[in-house]
Amino acid sequence: MQINTASVAAVSALVNLKIHKGKTSVLKYNTENTNTITLSGETLEDVESFAYLRRIIDEQGGSDTDVKPRIGKATTTFLQLKKIWNSKQLSTNIKVTIFNTNVKTVLLYGAETCTTTTTIIKKVQAFINSCLRKILNIHWPDTISNGILWERTNQLSAEQEIRKRRWKWIGHALRKSSNSITRQALTWNPEGKRKRGRPKNTLRREIEADM
Repeated sequence: MQINTASVAAVSALVNLKIHKGKTSVLKYNTENTNTITLSGETLEDVESFAYLRRIIDEQGGSDTDVKPRIGKATTTFLQLKKIWNSKQLSTNIKVTIFNTNVKTVLLYGAETCTTTTTIIKKVQAFINSCLRKILNIHWPDTISNGILWERTNQLSAEQEIRKRRWKWIGHALRKSSNSITRQALTWNPEGKRKRGRPKNTLRREIEADM
């Protein structure tokens, strides 16, 4: 990790960019390694979680911490567009298109690089289904199966949607040059021994499981 940190700093310097040490932290995932990481002779702070590009990343390596605020932000966006969902002039296709571009993009932002669990998928899917039923004006006691709901709104399941985004991102990463840090991250193994217990799920394991 120290070598990679120094490499990023060196490449950044070539284009007159400098890493801000005060805004740079180290998060160690499932490892017993206690070695410090330094930048220009200064030790970087170890943290348990941090926010990056509007996502919360924690030491568990998953998106459990992030899913609740992510659904909260998507809910706020959905409610702000209430007049559109209740409109009699707009077709269902237009409403669904607006939902995909304005609500789902907030909900699934960065999902292609996060590990997922069955619980996370269920929470995300439940939110999407609730929104789609409101768009179609389907309320209790009226019912409709999820399969028919997705068919009428031309939707993939949340699991399929995330997998599709993940493979699209992987394609972009693999087309980069072999010395690209993004590409190297797919096969990079961290230093040190992992903690005892069942191995935690990782993005690489999810990619391999999808094959």
